[in-house]
Amino acid sequence: MSAYWVARCHVTDPEKYAKYAELAGPAIEKHGGRFLARGGKQVEVEGGEYERTVLVEFTSLEQAHACYQSKEYREAFKYQEDAAVRNVVIVEGIEL
Repeated sequence: MSAYWVARCHVTDPEKYAKYAELAGPAIEKHGGRFLARGGKQVEVEGGEYERTVLVEFTSLEQAHACYQSKEYREAFKYQEDAAVRNVVIVEGIEL
């Protein structure tokens, strides 16, 4: 069953965050992630603290979590720690 990373971000240091994105994208794709949304236009209807939303699809919850814990993603992760305030969840999809 598919699973998704849902990341809501408020970027505080665009330069550092750009380095994170540069490394995170290939790491996520290497581990089977497929970007469905990556910071495009959005309409905030509740809880408006985040101007950037990223949605990534994986084939399973296990694959999504393994990517998050991977060496490549953890290396990228270091660059966003002081560059953004984020809320990230990994959620399993539903059978259609």
